[in-house]
Amino acid sequence: MSSNLLTVATVMKALERVQEPELGKDLVSLNMIRDVKVVGGNVSFTVILTTPACPLKRQIEDEARTAVMALPGVETVEVKFDSNVPQGAKKPESLNLPIKHIVAIASGKGGVGKTTVAVNISIALAIRGAKVGLLDADIYGPNVPTMIGIGRLPPQNNEKLRLPEAFGVKVMSMGFLVKPGQPLIWRGPMLHSAIRQFLSDADWGELDYLIVDMPPGTGDVQLSLAQTIDLSGGVIVTLPQAVSLEDASRGLEMFRVMKIPVLGVVENMSYLDMPDGSQIDIFGTGGGEQMAKAEHVPFLGGIPIDPQVRKGGDEGIPVVISQPESKAARSFFAISERIAARLSVQAAMPGMG
Repeated sequence: MSSNLLTVATVMKALERVQEPELGKDLVSLNMIRDVKVVGGNVSFTVILTTPACPLKRQIEDEARTAVMALPGVETVEVKFDSNVPQGAKKPESLNLPIKHIVAIASGKGGVGKTTVAVNISIALAIRGAKVGLLDADIYGPNVPTMIGIGRLPPQNNEKLRLPEAFGVKVMSMGFLVKPGQPLIWRGPMLHSAIRQFLSDADWGELDYLIVDMPPGTGDVQLSLAQTIDLSGGVIVTLPQAVSLEDASRGLEMFRVMKIPVLGVVENMSYLDMPDGSQIDIFGTGGGEQMAKAEHVPFLGGIPIDPQVRKGGDEGIPVVISQPESKAARSFFAISERIAARLSVQAAMPGMG
């Protein structure tokens, strides 16, 4: 084939041989190829990803470039990227929110770093280019404001509740509405009303992902959220130790009872790196991965113990911002990408999970 036979059609034909690794279909049939241009021997096109946080972006780029370069007459190939996050499933009785995916970050007990995971995952998704919100649904212990460095709501205009934004993430928390240290002694109906107002009365705008930091346990807030909104999936955070795993298993079963897809398990505080290069398994080893295998759900990754994670949370500058190249931050980025990928597959293949 000479360069004068190189056309948009021949480029598209070549790209039919490139598979989207997780969806298992070719880029052309998935309508992921746009704006193909052929100028002499120079070819350019745009790949529309199902999430800006695609973990296999480099693989898709390499395979698409290779497929087109194999055509006779091709001299250069420019691969551009854009994204369009697919809408998750919706139930008629749920709040009609302009949010494509709502993800609950949960654990069966406190003290496992669930809020730390929720905050860093939210910011990691925003850094990758997604439109992200973070709802602190831990009504009794709202720690998100401290961890994300926001103390109050912005000035209001008597319309929808204006939300503060940090590191590209819109945030809502009960911590913005009560004085520091003030206890909340509320029963179920009051919790349900508060959660509903946080969702319906706040100006979230259009979001790709709303990450919900759930309270520990399996109580009223979890039930209220399941009844009020379309949860695209849940993520369980655990430590490697046996006691934490037992509680995490109850949290996982809660998602199943409420018919919420389990996106996977995150193991926090997996190990501590020592100056000599060795590792200490302070809370045991491999428990999260073993739990995921036993429950037949994905293991999304482990996060090492790192003083910078604690420091970032205390100072309101999370580790994905303060130390983005650290091993802990890289773990958060990888986990956020796996969550986004699972949601994309789930939206493309309803019934998965």
